[in-house]
Amino acid sequence: MTHYKKNALRSIVLASTLALGVYQNAQAQISDNVVKIGVLTDMSGPYSDFSGKGSITATQMAISDFEKKYHPNYKIEMISADHQDKADITSNKAREWFDREHVDMITDLVSSIAGLSAMKVAKEKDKIVIITGAGSSKITNAGCNDVTVHYVYDTYATGQGTAKAVVKQGGKTWFFLTADYVFGHSLENDATKAINAAGGKVLGSVSHPFPSRDLSSYLLKAQASGADIIGLANAGEDTINSIKQAAEFGVTPKQHLAALLIFISDVHSVGLKQTQGMYLTTGFYWDRTPETRAFSKRYYEVMHKMPSMNQAGVYSAVMHYLEAVQATGSDDTKTVMTQMKKTPINDFYAHNGHIREDGRMVYDMYLAQVKKPSESKYPWDYYRILATIPAKEAFQPLSESTCPLVKK
Repeated sequence: MTHYKKNALRSIVLASTLALGVYQNAQAQISDNVVKIGVLTDMSGPYSDFSGKGSITATQMAISDFEKKYHPNYKIEMISADHQDKADITSNKAREWFDREHVDMITDLVSSIAGLSAMKVAKEKDKIVIITGAGSSKITNAGCNDVTVHYVYDTYATGQGTAKAVVKQGGKTWFFLTADYVFGHSLENDATKAINAAGGKVLGSVSHPFPSRDLSSYLLKAQASGADIIGLANAGEDTINSIKQAAEFGVTPKQHLAALLIFISDVHSVGLKQTQGMYLTTGFYWDRTPETRAFSKRYYEVMHKMPSMNQAGVYSAVMHYLEAVQATGSDDTKTVMTQMKKTPINDFYAHNGHIREDGRMVYDMYLAQVKKPSESKYPWDYYRILATIPAKEAFQPLSESTCPLVKK
């Protein structure tokens, strides 16, 4: 063998050894060589239509797309369960998944009760939770921690965006119909600040049990207030029941409703006749861009309905998490979280997105209005996008945060 051939052979062996070493190192940092994602959601309750099976489908789509793109040298698995919107069930399931099932990350968590419960267990176990379904702004304020990301929306973003628009259109006096738990009160509180700042006035509020099928007595109190606007500080089936029963009792159209958190699945359930003209704030609308349409049509092929803001956001959140795992070659909580926070998010779902130190994922949101029946030209043609709310305006500024992680 010539001197040249010997040197060339040494170089090949060295390069192969180094490559193998890097590969083995990356593999060794993925515990059990498996990345396991848990989808803890509402499978049968009042929030199941905009989360539930659709969130599981979106997670499966993200995993499948990730595997096709990156061909990872580790397995990605998913498990799911129904948290029934109850704190004890959520805590017990999260603890079981982290301890026995070796779950690395839990997502969805569609009620604030579930989200706040899971993030406490995650902190105790040093595991990641990405909350997409819950809305209370408490999650990234007093309740924040360094293992939680609040990804899709919160009560500040939806409450402020919609309330400002309604006051600007002449809805000066308000009365709230509020779901009686942390989410409803957060939504009422955040919307009240926006109403006062915009020159409106809140005349009062009434709280109803969560969930609630009969809202008649609460609606009559709202009617008696004489307010221009009845603000619905609730969600899911509670919002659907509020809109339908307000029409049945003649509350509308004499007074107007403002749904401070409404999903496209709610509009589909109620119909355009009763929801037409409503303003809403959303992070996603399936028919906004070619990219949102492409994802939504793939989702529709499986679910036979268009994705909600939460369901599309679950896909984006899971993909962002997996890409952080891939980039670092690790499923270690601190390593992955650091990578997620330093990586900008720009995909079909989020524009100008990034995760702040308080765990809030901020991105451009949109002010929309529900179309009249005569304006809807094809199935699920429900929204008119009126304006983009830039990321820095859509969410609570860090200067107002009470999260102890925020340095001031």
